Amino acid sequence: MTLISGRLSRIKPSPTNMLTGKVAELKAAGRDVISLGAGEPDFDTPANIGAAGIRAIEGGSTRYTPIPGTMALREAVCTKFRRENGLDYKPAQVIASCGGKQVLYNAFMATLDPGDEVIVPTPYWVSYPDMILLAEGTPVYVDGREENGFKISAADLEAAITPRTKWVLLNSPSNPSGAAYTRDELAALTAVILEHPHVWVMTDDMYEHITYDGFEFTTPAQVEPALADRTLTINGVSKAYAMTGWRLGYGAGPEELVRAMTVIQSQSSTHTSSITQEAAVEALNGPQDFIEEHKKMFQERRDLVVSMLNQADGISCRTPEGAFYVYPSCAGVIGRKAPDGVTISDDSAFCTYLLESEGVAVVPGVAFGLSPYFRISYATSMEELEDACGRIQRACGSLR
Repeated sequence: MTLISGRLSRIKPSPTNMLTGKVAELKAAGRDVISLGAGEPDFDTPANIGAAGIRAIEGGSTRYTPIPGTMALREAVCTKFRRENGLDYKPAQVIASCGGKQVLYNAFMATLDPGDEVIVPTPYWVSYPDMILLAEGTPVYVDGREENGFKISAADLEAAITPRTKWVLLNSPSNPSGAAYTRDELAALTAVILEHPHVWVMTDDMYEHITYDGFEFTTPAQVEPALADRTLTINGVSKAYAMTGWRLGYGAGPEELVRAMTVIQSQSSTHTSSITQEAAVEALNGPQDFIEEHKKMFQERRDLVVSMLNQADGISCRTPEGAFYVYPSCAGVIGRKAPDGVTISDDSAFCTYLLESEGVAVVPGVAFGLSPYFRISYATSMEELEDACGRIQRACGSLR
């Protein structure tokens, strides 16, 4: 009898987390490695938010809270949705969890039965398919082709819907591509979903505040209010507020769904840290001006990376609308030979070559369901990005 559950055979470890571990090992061994794999801002949490966490500790706010979050936090989430998205939720329709990942996981565990399908556009965030599989659902992949800006069309969505479809999962701006859906593009998708009353929408809006060039962010329940009763809107404080380690995401949707998700959470984490919850109230209710400052810095980094990658032989890179990633194509280097004679057979081989030859760590597109691409996170300094992109140019120039 084996100890390990057969359930584990359905999934694999997170490729991005594995890369982080590999980079740490190489650096410990003395290698000069630039890691462009981590999906987190390099800014510190703003001082007012950190101070709120300290006050929570000093004030004794260190005990259990209600499972879906304190009333103060859920009210702050409702205020955020009204202020920024025109969405009217009650605290009973909100759940806070240990990051956006747990909100997604709770929703899948609470709603999926064996054989239920979830439509997942590619390229996708690495954890989506594995969470669906753990919940005994079936991911149905729809390619967001580069010529369509890494986004799916209404026709693509219509063709993917079956009687077993439970959810359509949308992520805008996207990890890994940075692609963001315009209001008109979302309106076309929500019009399709309206015609299928058994289909629900799960939208991961974690990068809402990181958009460029005047892009107007919208979310499905905002674009099509008639879908609000079958939409779960997910967001969090990790990216916009530089609070990745604090671990707080939140979701809002129909009360029945949130109650079911709360049952799942009651038997896992119970709730996220009481201290984190108080800091998140300050994040959502406090000053927001630093977000624009961070955006300007991210946009400068994006423009540098896109320009330098497009100067690398065999690489082409689209300019994304948001997030802090680019998703360049390496199709032009496939089939070429490295100086040691090894052929670059696919995006994984190319990323291995970059790491071994130039000490640049990036994530291959196969991890996100769409090849031959690779993901770069530009959430690091201009100096490090310029160095890394120069190394990538040199590595590409060495291929024959």
